[in-house]
Amino acid sequence: MQTLKVDVGHAIYPILIGPGLLGHRELFNSTLRAADVLIVTNTTVARLYLEKLQATLSGRRVADCVLPDGEQYKTLQTLGRVFDALVDAKLNRDAMVLALGGGVVGDIAGFAAACYQRGVAYVQIPTTLLAQVDSSVGGKTGVNHPGGKNLIGAFYQPRAVIADTDTLATLPDRELHAGLAEVIKYGCIWDPLLFDWLELNIAKLTGRDDEALAYAIERSCAIKAAVVAEDERESNLRAILNFGHTFGHAIEAATHYDTYLHGEAVGLGMLIATNLSHRLGLIDGGTQERVRDLLARAGLPMEPPRIGTARALALMQMDKKVLAGTVRLVLLEKLGRAVVTGHYAQSALDATLNEYFA
Repeated sequence: MQTLKVDVGHAIYPILIGPGLLGHRELFNSTLRAADVLIVTNTTVARLYLEKLQATLSGRRVADCVLPDGEQYKTLQTLGRVFDALVDAKLNRDAMVLALGGGVVGDIAGFAAACYQRGVAYVQIPTTLLAQVDSSVGGKTGVNHPGGKNLIGAFYQPRAVIADTDTLATLPDRELHAGLAEVIKYGCIWDPLLFDWLELNIAKLTGRDDEALAYAIERSCAIKAAVVAEDERESNLRAILNFGHTFGHAIEAATHYDTYLHGEAVGLGMLIATNLSHRLGLIDGGTQERVRDLLARAGLPMEPPRIGTARALALMQMDKKVLAGTVRLVLLEKLGRAVVTGHYAQSALDATLNEYFA
């Protein structure tokens, strides 16, 4: 088991990464102090891991809330089901919420914990690669709105992140590839050596090599923890973690959250953001081609949906990085360095949007 630490000043918590953690009773006893817990999961993960986690937690009062599976269910209505479960189980402020699942489950469960009785403790137990390398770390919680992605939510840090890498064995290939998009993102915006390593080892990752996956998860979490420690509430530095997300969120919203997995949309967004970075003269054609090639080798979709330029821009204007009506974008200056800027030629953005969305 590897242990990392997230320190945002007011909250310090561990990220625990390794095989067999779901059945590690001593680990849960030392990490979870609450006698009463609510496990929030979805229909897919519940069939695989709910009973195992319940057995590990035997001796506590354990309730569960099983949600439908899919990004399209990341809504206020679904959030209400978690509140109902908390109330029905008569859980108080000393209870704890456990988020067992991928990014959607983690975001909903974390947001419910942030709101219920004005805040109860929660722990992230991510079961997808995307959640293990990104969404479970950093305290972003929330739900979508028909007008945009993650428009309703809160910053609320978990007490711990427990990532059992054995859960990746049951992950469909499409979900695995979607998670790799976020790993590639870290190489693009922060660590050029990670990008180099990914170019050499992407086949091992898509082939589910345990050692390669463990390294990718540990390195991604270390980068995310470092960025969050500097800027918990995304006032400046943390925004670089949204590389590809402004375009990707527009794709998700335009397709009603039921066509692309989040990582697939982010991969397409990185493709588009890299194109714009090249068009603006920030990176050369060779860098653009390296990013494009790695995304393709990771098994990610490479053709965005033709949602229309005007529709894409309208949805981008609902992005949380918009300030004073200006869409701020995360662009590459080189591999390993990203910049958040609202200063770019509108003609260049229009040309990129036309190329991919018209």
